[in-house]
Formats: sequence, C-alpha cells, structure tokens
Amino acid sequence: MRIAVVALGKIGLPLAVQFASSGHEVIGVDVNQRTVDKINSGLEPFPGEAHLQEKLAEVIALGRFRATTEFAEAIPEAEAVVLVAPVFVDEETWEPDFQYMDAATIALAAHLSEGTLISYETTLPVGATRTRFASMLEKGSGLTEGVDFHVVYSPERVLTGRVFEDLRKYPKLIGALSEEGNRRAREFYEAVLQFDERPDLPRPNGVWDLGTTEASEMAKLAETTYRDVNIGLANQFGLFAASHGIDVYKVIEACNSQPYSHIHRPGIAVGGHCIPVYPRLYLATDPEADIVRTARQLNASMPDRLVSRAESVLGSLTGLTAVVLGAAYRGGVKETALSGVFPTVQALRERGADVRVHDPLYTDEELRALGFVPHTLGDTVDVAVLQTDHAIYRTFDPSHLPGIRLLVDGRAATDPALWAGTPRIVVGAA
Repeated sequence: MRIAVVALGKIGLPLAVQFASSGHEVIGVDVNQRTVDKINSGLEPFPGEAHLQEKLAEVIALGRFRATTEFAEAIPEAEAVVLVAPVFVDEETWEPDFQYMDAATIALAAHLSEGTLISYETTLPVGATRTRFASMLEKGSGLTEGVDFHVVYSPERVLTGRVFEDLRKYPKLIGALSEEGNRRAREFYEAVLQFDERPDLPRPNGVWDLGTTEASEMAKLAETTYRDVNIGLANQFGLFAASHGIDVYKVIEACNSQPYSHIHRPGIAVGGHCIPVYPRLYLATDPEADIVRTARQLNASMPDRLVSRAESVLGSLTGLTAVVLGAAYRGGVKETALSGVFPTVQALRERGADVRVHDPLYTDEELRALGFVPHTLGDTVDVAVLQTDHAIYRTFDPSHLPGIRLLVDGRAATDPALWAGTPRIVVGAA
C-alpha cells in the first residue's frame, strides 16, 4: 500500500514510521524543509520518542519511507492519506483555530485522486470532519465524498514518548461518513497496526468501528475531557483539604481503594497539547457544558493560587529570588506546550519576584529562548516552586537550593523527610 502522512510532528512522524515498519510505502509531507531534510537523512528531528530513531533509520535505509514538502509529490498516488496537522485553540476566545488543518486540507484536495481513503487523526470538535473538512475536500477536488473518495475520523490516542507502545495497547477507533468508508478504514488500520492482547477489554483489542465520524470525534474529546474534569475535581478537593488541615492524598488513596472511585491527583498545572486544549474543543460544540468549563478554569488558576499561598507565607515576594523547578509540562518529557511554567513565572513576576527557571532537560540557551532566566543549581534562592515532576527533583533537599525560605511543591513529589525544618507548601496538603 502507498500511504501519505501529512504533518511530521511528534505524532505524525511515529505514525509514518509505524506504517512503513508494517511493510508499506510511505511518503510524509511537512512544510518545514529542515525537518524533511533531517528525516531523509535518517535522523529524528526531535528527541525523546522511544524507539523512533532506530525505526526511522531502518525504514529510510529500506526505502520504505521518505519525506517531502510537496503535496503534489505525495498525494496523487496514495491509496490512503492520514492528516495530523495541528488544531489549536485561541487563548482568549477559546475558539478553535483551524488554520493549519484548513491549509493541509486545501493542499490535499488540489491533488486528490479517485479511490483515496482520507483519515483525520488530529483531535477535532464534534461534527468538524463532516461539516468542515469533507465539504472542503469536495470543493477543492471536484470529487464526491462517498463515491470518489472516503473520509474517516480516527483519533490518535497516544502519548509522546511512548507512541509505538500506545499504538499497540489501545483500540483504534474509527468512524466514517459511509459504510464503505468504515470498511475501507478498518482494512487500512488492520494492515498498518498490530495490537496487544487485552483481556481486560469488553471486546478484542483492535479496530473498533463507532459508526460515524461524530461518535469517533466525541470519543476522543470525552476521554481527554474526563481527565481534565477529574483533575479539576482533585484540585477542588485539594484546595479544601489544605484549608482544613487534611492530607488529600490519604483521602484519595482511601477513596480509590474500591473500584468505583478513580480520583486523579491534584497539581499545579495541566499542560501539554491535549488536556488543556480538548475540553475547549468540546465546549465549541457544547457551550452548555458548565462542568467542563468550570474544571478547565479551576485547573488554569492553580499556578496563581499556589503562588498566592507562597506570598501569604512570606509576606511579600517583592525583590525575592524565586526559581521554578521544571519548564517541561510533564516529567521526563522535553516539551513545553502549554506548560505550567509560563503562568507560574508570570504569577511570580507580577508579585515582584526575580524569577529563574531550572530544568535538567534544557540548556541555558534553550531556556533563554523560551523567555526565561536560567537558574544554576547552587545559587542562592528565597523560594522555589516545583512545577515539573522530573525524577531528579525527588532527591532534592535544601542544600540544592541554598538560602531557601520556602518550597512550594506543586506535584507532591518531594520527600518531606529531606525538607524537615524548611517551610513547605504541598498542593493538596495543609
């Protein structure tokens, strides 16, 4: 099979490599010439994805995969096209920003051939595949969906850093605009993916047909919005517990000891490309979902709430040296997409602190490029805010941060025994 993958980012590139590793001829399209050149030389353009480098080098050497910036080179002969172009959300209005996916769809339509299966894998608002992109494809190509080509929505359900593992672990959801589209989509994904046995699932692991694009779109939004709402609930419990001298982690552990409770952990921030974004994509078509909006607003407020607690303990942060531990949005992952570091630094600066940032995954130059002043371990600080649960921070004690007067542990990651004698605020604890 000849397959085209549009947008070779942290999801698109591993997908393309997975398809090629399954024995197919794959050509990837990306607007970044540097990314394309690096891929064609057999080098991963970004670090941190398990097994990507060796798999990429293998399929490049075998001639099964190559990259280009030209849609005209990739699309016309493809039997299947998978789009993973990003969709963002406006930070002020919370409205979806389709500009990149629109551009990819228009470019694809201009070169679309009859008989092609087109799969959208980027998370979309419910209804967008049918009402926005299918009609855009028809208009740009002069072809008819369901007759000349077929459109399916099949959400990616993986985490960066473990894409290949997750592709095997979780069912592949599909929902097309026609019965023939669903048949074609099932055949396609069964040919490019392999699945682990999952006796815990209600039916065999593999391709799960949800019947319509809308059902498949909603499934992706629901599973990620659930996590944001659950974290919001945990944060609400944590705020209450902290104000009443209760350790919320003991409460959560007790609750989750029976099978009907699955409370997540509170935290200073919810970051990444997914969880902060997808609830707002859901709200784009269900504006009455008050519980979703409230949870998202509460989670977004946590950095300021914890910095405010620090200010109340120290009296004032004006002129104090503050270090934020962790720029990445998640421990062990070199990615700052919607990371809590940005609102945490902002909250500290607004209160007059001299703010520095430390992250073991980033060089000083990289931190400066993000707009931060790098912190060197061993330099004197007054207050530290642990924002990312990197493993190294679990071993920290006051000697790593000379002069520290207060630690704000936004991930409940530090060892209280190591911090005995130093004031310490832990999210969700008194």
